[in-house]
Amino acid sequence: MKVLVINCGSSSLKFQLIDSETEQVLAKGLCERIGIDGRLTYSPAGGSKHVFEDPLPNHTVAVSSVLSKLTDPEIGVIGSLAEIGAVGHRIVHGGEKFAKSTLLTEEAIKEIEACSELAPLHNPANIIGIRACQELMPGVPMVGVFDTAFHQTMPPKAFLYSLPYEYYTKYGVRRYGFHGTSHSYVSKRAAEILGKDIKDLKIIVCHLGNGASICAVDGGKSVDTSMGFTPLEGLTMGTRSGGLDPAIIEYIASKENMSLAEVLNVLNKKSGVQGISGVSSDFRDLEAAAKEGNERAKDALDVFTYRVAKFVGYYAAAMNGVDVICFTAGIGENDIAVRAEILSYLGFLGCKLDPEANNVRGEERIISTPDSKVIAMVVPTNEELAIARETVAIVG
Repeated sequence: MKVLVINCGSSSLKFQLIDSETEQVLAKGLCERIGIDGRLTYSPAGGSKHVFEDPLPNHTVAVSSVLSKLTDPEIGVIGSLAEIGAVGHRIVHGGEKFAKSTLLTEEAIKEIEACSELAPLHNPANIIGIRACQELMPGVPMVGVFDTAFHQTMPPKAFLYSLPYEYYTKYGVRRYGFHGTSHSYVSKRAAEILGKDIKDLKIIVCHLGNGASICAVDGGKSVDTSMGFTPLEGLTMGTRSGGLDPAIIEYIASKENMSLAEVLNVLNKKSGVQGISGVSSDFRDLEAAAKEGNERAKDALDVFTYRVAKFVGYYAAAMNGVDVICFTAGIGENDIAVRAEILSYLGFLGCKLDPEANNVRGEERIISTPDSKVIAMVVPTNEELAIARETVAIVG
């Protein structure tokens, strides 16, 4: 079966066409600036990249443009749309309604719409992508794969906040966690690489990118994760503050004469390592600046690695042990120095880094020494493949 994977944002649309039998990516690309002017980047397997500056006034036109490229006689990879057996949609927030991927019936879509107030920037865009695909591919089964679903196995002690309980029952205020598709894929892949049953492993997955989160996976199930009610909680990130004293919000609002929305904008878009350093949210820029003697850039890197290490310690305690620590996503897969610095804190777990093995970017690799009590690994994430697998499992 050929599965089209769609990741729809408010003004963008990422896509991959995957052969589920071979798990080969047949084509992939990105629609940008939807509703502004439009740009479509399209890369067929074994072919060169093509960039089209076509108008993309809405998501339906964007999806139509993608489908036309996939079936184009010269650069396409399929003869007709009839070859697409299903579409898998990434959906950011499923609330407590969805603990697993689901067939996108009208009832399910209404439930996703009801979760939109929990993810107002993401869920409405996800639904637009679903509707566009339904319009252009009537009768093709659609599957929703949720960022939050993997974390629905967390127990109340992990997901409840210390607030009046009615805020949870009335408004759904609780820890949801995100990056679930990545955490699920990476933990399963780590077990496969090690040749072990995931039910016998305690794994900590460090998804470290511009958005970053850590997940404790015990026996294949998420039991805790660093992101919370929104993706703002937890680690210091590229531009997000991560966890902080909530009284700071009122304090800054008063001092700077800012509204609540303005302060939250600062916490989401002007904080993190960018806010500390004043240099960049890109770790390559930070490391270059730190080498040149920029103390704020060094501080930003130190804050990031320190907080990651602290969360690993939290989750080793939460699971009463840890067998495997996985690094994934842009920073986790590619930043040799950041991985080494994080693991330097974890000697108390018996985790020993092999510096030579750690000299790797974007490849599956065990980076701990053979005698290390805890295995440290680099496992590149593949959320699109995970979505395709979930889609096939639902539609058969």
